[in-house]
Amino acid sequence: MTPSLLGPPASSSRFGSLRRQAAITTVVVVGVLVAIFTAAHMMYVSERDALLFSILVLGIGIVTLRIAALAERERERAAAEATRRQLVAAVSHDLRTPIASLRLLVEAVDDEIVDGETRRRYLATMQTHIHSLSAMIDDLFELSRIEAGDIDWSMRQVELALLVDETVTAMQPEAGAKGVEIHTQLGEAELSARADPEKIQRVLFNLIRNAIRHTPADGSVTVRAEAGEGGVEIEIADTGDGIPAEERERVFDVFFRGNEDVSRHGDGAGLGLAVSRAIVETHGGRIWLAPADHGTRVRFSLPTGAG
Repeated sequence: MTPSLLGPPASSSRFGSLRRQAAITTVVVVGVLVAIFTAAHMMYVSERDALLFSILVLGIGIVTLRIAALAERERERAAAEATRRQLVAAVSHDLRTPIASLRLLVEAVDDEIVDGETRRRYLATMQTHIHSLSAMIDDLFELSRIEAGDIDWSMRQVELALLVDETVTAMQPEAGAKGVEIHTQLGEAELSARADPEKIQRVLFNLIRNAIRHTPADGSVTVRAEAGEGGVEIEIADTGDGIPAEERERVFDVFFRGNEDVSRHGDGAGLGLAVSRAIVETHGGRIWLAPADHGTRVRFSLPTGAG
């Protein structure tokens, strides 16, 4: 089962509501039938009339269930349309700023109104915008493929301590450039899970890069891995400013933006954490924000028998 991309899986609550409606309706119908047959015997109503009346009531119950199901599907269609509009609006918003900036920078360079040093700085800024746009397109493509079930997962038993160590080593230059120290706490026990190593490494890259980006110079990021209940838990903790309480429930939603101009979601588009959640949940795990006295602690779990 693939996860919802615009927040905590709402479909389960909708289907749960529909199942509750069906159960209540069924109980009512059965109760009415029992009452009818009891009344028929008590009032000497013929069994034939009682049976016909029972069939009528049962038919009404079935029609009621069908109406409820149709109403539920209509609500789902309306929700899907609202989601589509929200996605289009969010993508348009995130494309507008870098494209406008790129246009102005290109015009400035093309008009030769800037000196050599400024031109080099403008070109570096253009490269940053292009990288941001490319990352957003990649994330959108990845989310759509996960949602459509259009990804071949290369599931196998993965030694997570090695994967974490490899990823942290690759992130050291980026952390050093920001003046942030990055550490690992992996323990001695072997930690393995059935997973797609490439996808889980992408989750680690997203979360570690996000932590580095929001940790001030002289701060630190710590990556921990430990055995959890029924699987393995990995944590990325930073010493940044943390996430406001009112935003903690929505940070994994697609394109969610907090009160700050630059959110914690990766390149300002609000996709890094959403991609991470989609990957983790597809593995049968979960991702959440753990309580923290200072900074932010993002944890995710992977069942040892996932897949």
